[in-house]
Amino acid sequence: MSAYRITHRTAYSYSSPVVHSRHLLFLAPRETPTQDVARHGLLIQPIPAAKNDWTDYFGNRVVEIMLEAEHQEMSVTATSDVMVRANEAPALDAGPAWELLAERRLGAADGFDRSVLDFAVPSRAIPSSLAARKFALETIKPGAPILEAAQSVMTRIFEDFNFDPSATSVSTPVEQVLEQRSGVCQDFAQVAISTLRALGLPARYVSGYIRTIPPEGQERLVGADASHAWFSVWAPEIGWVDFDPTNNLINSPDHVTVAYGRDFDDVSPISGVLLGGGDHSVAVSVDVAPEQTSTELSKAD
Repeated sequence: MSAYRITHRTAYSYSSPVVHSRHLLFLAPRETPTQDVARHGLLIQPIPAAKNDWTDYFGNRVVEIMLEAEHQEMSVTATSDVMVRANEAPALDAGPAWELLAERRLGAADGFDRSVLDFAVPSRAIPSSLAARKFALETIKPGAPILEAAQSVMTRIFEDFNFDPSATSVSTPVEQVLEQRSGVCQDFAQVAISTLRALGLPARYVSGYIRTIPPEGQERLVGADASHAWFSVWAPEIGWVDFDPTNNLINSPDHVTVAYGRDFDDVSPISGVLLGGGDHSVAVSVDVAPEQTSTELSKAD
């Protein structure tokens, strides 16, 4: 079991006063079959005039805040203690061929239930795409089991795409990323999802964090980690399996899940609307610090 303390700080600076603002926060890690959340807290400055908590349609924890005092700076610091259990990936040849799974979505008697079907159809940020379908048919072998198909997509993106934070923004269309073959983890996850959905397969967007391992002999840099994104694929009798195309990893215990949805728009860490503010800048710092588990502590004693 891996234990982490995660500190995620986002600071906004505005060129002119903000009179009123309202924001949605998707910063609380969620409970999963392999992940337990021991603690989660928020420190928000200025102090919000109102704060509401709820669970959204996909089971994610959401916080809504409203700021009514005039301000030119705002910061949100989320701190979470999370334990992640190792979850080995199932055999890639498990599950049906991808063509059979796609047929189930199209109306067979044993078709997907709603919780899976939501992730097998286009969404606002991942619309239908002929380019994605072409990429899928070039990448996935006929008759490949669903998990093998997902691995093929993950590995091709890992090998053929260039990680370049300057190449895209949060609003860059998937087809543009496919054409230029560059972007960041958010882009790679959405390309993979678009590719699989183009064949009628269920895939969902996952936001969270990943522990980064420093080079041998060097200390871990505090604040050098970042928000991360990957995708999950559903296979009958197996459930959801995580694939990280940025790092070519499957079901890694170094990943901490915060939220999942149809695309980035469903689970953006912080979004909102404001009155005033003019131009703004934002600085984000994320620290994923390993901690000793109770088992490790008992052994140390």
